[in-house]
Amino acid sequence: MKQRDVIKTYNLPPKVRFCKICTVSNQRPRITFDEHGVCSACNFATYKRSKIDWAERERELVDLCHRHRKHNGDYDVIVPCSGGKDGSFVAHQLKYKYGMNPLTVTWAPLKATEIGRRNLDAFIQSGFDNVLGTPNGKTTRKLTRLATQHLGDPFQPFIYGQTNYPLHMAVKYNVPLIMYGENGEVEYGGDMKNAHRPTREIQDHDKHYFSGLPPEFWVEHGVSEADLRPFMAPSYESIVANKTEIHFFGHYKFWDPQENFYYCRENTGFQPNTERSEGTYSKYASLDDRIDGYHYYLGYIKFGIGRTTSDAAHEIRDGKITREEGIALVRRYDGEFPQKYYQEFLDYCGITDEEFQAVVDSWRSDHLWHKTADGWELRHPVWSEAPDQA
Repeated sequence: MKQRDVIKTYNLPPKVRFCKICTVSNQRPRITFDEHGVCSACNFATYKRSKIDWAERERELVDLCHRHRKHNGDYDVIVPCSGGKDGSFVAHQLKYKYGMNPLTVTWAPLKATEIGRRNLDAFIQSGFDNVLGTPNGKTTRKLTRLATQHLGDPFQPFIYGQTNYPLHMAVKYNVPLIMYGENGEVEYGGDMKNAHRPTREIQDHDKHYFSGLPPEFWVEHGVSEADLRPFMAPSYESIVANKTEIHFFGHYKFWDPQENFYYCRENTGFQPNTERSEGTYSKYASLDDRIDGYHYYLGYIKFGIGRTTSDAAHEIRDGKITREEGIALVRRYDGEFPQKYYQEFLDYCGITDEEFQAVVDSWRSDHLWHKTADGWELRHPVWSEAPDQA
């Protein structure tokens, strides 16, 4: 398999730099650094702590709920939710604090974990209506294989469904308001276009999540338009006719993933895993899918940014750990190969170990990786950054 030009594909800078506050580098797609060497996510974290009037933001949320609240028993807000800490926090707050009647919607994991299913069941039992969208298994496996081989990301078909299914349910149930959790672009570093507004334009879904691939790509590779339909958005005309609005709860309420975990442990029956997730140190995030480890691992290969880097960077911004602690965690866990479900992953995709390793090596960029006698190593790990970047 030929080598990919990662710099060109993702518009990455050829010189690696690390944020002076957190552990993330300028290799994260769409992230920006200021003249002081601080990333956009850290600058936003400082801004939301020091500049935002959260009492005023909550008043905006109350007004939004008043505008959309129905009084006839119909659903008045769609909340995408897998039963995890973030969607569950949003749904519980909207229903029990702000008096909304949410319909929670879940796009089925590629291969559900036991803990993920238990948390979804517990969430529903805590007082919520939920619809589960489960697409054609044969089509999903084919899309996952193609995404792994051509995009270096087995999660791309899941991302299609996860992003578009709430739009389908909004149109189907005539619910204009969709409430997501955080704006990942500003919380983790990316396009700051919507940093100071509560909404996201529908067009930004394609820009941020679909890797620039049109439906024709999948059709050309043997997936029929009918089989592809559940993964795609409803017609733009129907979205507009429904007056659909996508909002971020994190715009109205201070967003802290660890505090969301504590809240949901008390209110929705959420339970962390008994062991840390492979590739990181946490036990309570992204627990739903046995395949997600390969999404994070291939991200590490393409960008030098693994699951620990992202987790530690956010917890540094949240004041949970220091940068020195974050760097130590990155050095210990980032890039750990997800071995636990590896054979299941290969069987699910219908590929061999040799084929997967060829995919991995095809995404190794020379500006990030070099091969030594002991194997592949990052050229610029965060723990060996130059003194003037520390």
